[in-house]
Amino acid sequence: MVQWQQEPELREVEVPEPGPGQVLLKVGGAGACHSDLHVTEWPEGALPYELPFTLGHENAGWVEKVGAGVEGLAPGDAVAVYGPWGCGRCVPCRESRENHCERAAEIGAAGGGLGLDGGMAPYMLVPSARLLLPLGDLDPRDAAPLSDAALTPYSAIKRSLPLLGAGSTAVVIGVGGLGHMAVQILRALTGTRIVAVDLSEDHLRVAREVGADETFVPGPDTAEQIRELTRGLGANLALDVVGSDDTMALAAAVARVGGHVTVLGLAGGSLTWTAMGTLPWSCSLTSTYWGSAVELAEVLELAQRGQIRAHTQRFTLEQAPEAYAAMREGRLEGRAVICPNG
Repeated sequence: MVQWQQEPELREVEVPEPGPGQVLLKVGGAGACHSDLHVTEWPEGALPYELPFTLGHENAGWVEKVGAGVEGLAPGDAVAVYGPWGCGRCVPCRESRENHCERAAEIGAAGGGLGLDGGMAPYMLVPSARLLLPLGDLDPRDAAPLSDAALTPYSAIKRSLPLLGAGSTAVVIGVGGLGHMAVQILRALTGTRIVAVDLSEDHLRVAREVGADETFVPGPDTAEQIRELTRGLGANLALDVVGSDDTMALAAAVARVGGHVTVLGLAGGSLTWTAMGTLPWSCSLTSTYWGSAVELAEVLELAQRGQIRAHTQRFTLEQAPEAYAAMREGRLEGRAVICPNG
C-alpha cells in the first residue's frame, strides 16, 4: 500500500533480516480480507499508519530464520501468525489479548498488514516469537484464514455460549469469508439452530453445506420469517458479519429478550438506539475486534480435529488484484488466500 485511496502496487522489496527475538517467516498463505478494502479506501488521516507497508494481516507459513534469543522454533516449523501486535507488556497483552492492548494508540499500527509489513510477500518479519502458534499438520495455505476469519467470529460466539444451548437460535447475517466460519464454529461448539442470511445464493449453499439449518435471502419479510422459526421469541444471538444499516436493522429486528446482537462487520452502518423499541429488553449490543492468542490456539485445535475448515480459493501474488476484485464484487466462495511461494 503506497497511497491512501489508491490500489496497492506490486513492488520489489528486500528480504528482511531477523534481529534479536524476531522471526523471519516464509509465507504460505495470506488471507485477503474486507478490512484490506476498507484500509485502502479510507482517506489519509483515518488511520495512524505510515506508508508504505505490505498488506496481509491473516498469515501462516514456515519459519525461515530466527533471530538471536529465539527458542522453541526451528526452520521449517509450520506456524500461524497471531494478527494483532500489541506492546506485549500491559495487562491485556499479558493475558494474550493483544487485540485490546492499552498502548495501541501510541504504537501506530495494529500488526503486520495493518501499518506494518504483512504477509503478501514471499517473506514476512514477525517481531516476536510470542506471536506464532504451531499448526501441527495443517497446511499454512489452508490455515491462514483461521487467524482472522475464524478467530474473530470464534471470540464473538464464545462470549455468547451461555445463551446457545438446546432450543436456542443463532442468526448469522453475511456468510462469506467470516460468516461461513461462524456457521461451522456454532455447529462445533453448540446445539443451537443456525440461521444464515445472505444476498448470494452461492454463499447460502456453502452455509448449508457447513451446517446452517435454515437460509434466507434478505427481503421485507425476513425478520418476521425468522421470528416465526422461534415461536415469535427471536434469536438468542444475532451475529452481523456485514455491519451495514440494513444488516444491523435486521439483527435488531430478530433479537430476543435477553439476547445478544454482535456486530463484526465494518461496512460503516449505524443503528439509532432508543430505550424502547430498538432492542428487546435486556438485549445487549456490542462490537468485537479479533480475539486473543489463546482463542486462536483453540481455533487451531478445532481445525486440527477437522471440526472447522476454511473454504479457500488460492491466488498467486501477481493475482492479488483479481482476488480483491472478486471480493469486492461478491464472487468469492469462502476466503481468498494469496500464496506468494506457490
